[in-house]
Amino acid sequence: MRGHNLRGELDVFLAEAEQELIGFRRDLHMHPELAFAEYRTTQRIADRLIAAGLTPSVLPRGTGLICEVGSGDGPTVALRADIDALPVPDEKDVPYSSTVPGVCHACGHDVHTTILLGTSLFLARQAEAGLLPGRVRLIFQPAEELPGGALEVMAAGGISGVDRIFGLHCDPRVDVGKVGLKTGPITSACDKVFIRVSGPGGHTARPHLTADLVFALAKVLTELPAALSRRIDPRSSLSLVWGRVEAGSVANAIPDEGLAEGTVRCLDEQAWHAAPDMIKALLESVAGAYGIEARMDYVRGVPPVVNDEVSVQMLAEAAGGVLGEGSAEPTQQSLGGEDFGWYLESIPGAFARLGTRTPGEPHPGDIHQGTFDVDETCIAAGVRFLAATALTALWEGQRPSASEHVAGAIA
Repeated sequence: MRGHNLRGELDVFLAEAEQELIGFRRDLHMHPELAFAEYRTTQRIADRLIAAGLTPSVLPRGTGLICEVGSGDGPTVALRADIDALPVPDEKDVPYSSTVPGVCHACGHDVHTTILLGTSLFLARQAEAGLLPGRVRLIFQPAEELPGGALEVMAAGGISGVDRIFGLHCDPRVDVGKVGLKTGPITSACDKVFIRVSGPGGHTARPHLTADLVFALAKVLTELPAALSRRIDPRSSLSLVWGRVEAGSVANAIPDEGLAEGTVRCLDEQAWHAAPDMIKALLESVAGAYGIEARMDYVRGVPPVVNDEVSVQMLAEAAGGVLGEGSAEPTQQSLGGEDFGWYLESIPGAFARLGTRTPGEPHPGDIHQGTFDVDETCIAAGVRFLAATALTALWEGQRPSASEHVAGAIA
């Protein structure tokens, strides 16, 4: 980055490696594996890293791996890719469609993995040439979709000693050669709420002699989201939405049990931490008013991904240097969940959206669909972007205070 032609070196590397990387991605796409079952995928990555002279370490559960490039006393930057697929049937008519019934890479994790692999191979060359002013930790994470993979990496010491971390995700709304960046929350926390209510039951002709459980459950369904909107700062975008409700089996009997299931999404970390106790208190208040018992199980999913300002500017600087001026563009917040947020609770970093749409394509589709695919030139663009990001962060990390030298992040 400093004192050598990074863009030219990437040109040379990708002239040799791009077709191999496209083939690697297609192989992963043909053999998708679900969360914590990514044994073949892990082995394929490990074999290629070993062939490049690197020393990967498989995570304790047997899927996912960590590998370090470089050495010395400089800063340590981590790059993360997720390797698991989704339980979604592949609906594409392509030579590399999934060979596993009901499973495919409908979220682009095969692309993320291939980009990180290509970045690893390039950075290994940089290290051999003495051009890495620090270390880069490569995290090939299992089970992003479960979730749980990020916590597995952290439990294994995967971010111990890391100064800054970066990741990316395919975005079919963004053209190839561009990246979407945002300072602050870029994805949402996503938790699940399970509520079970109970009462004595009875005849619908005499609701006053029992607890009208269905009416009470309806109040829970409507009053909890309404009350939350008045108890939490609206800027946190906390949202409780029900996805399943069940009570009763006949028209003339008040049931003795009912249930509701939903999700809680939030863009603010403080509000996310406060949500379980607040929802529980509101539930008890509503249930008590109607004489029913209520029990709540609150299942933590993932925290919001909150991008650090300095890290976002590093992404923007990297994109401009190797993808061209104007390649970094603002992106919107999403209420989707992403377990990269667990890393950012411990260390600074940022998450980017990588363009995968062929320019001019009017209907690129969306992620989590069986028809999802990418313009494969995004792989080379992603390698350029991720490699430049790592080098930018390493060089900035050598300065006394990176925040004094980096300003004007995309808001």
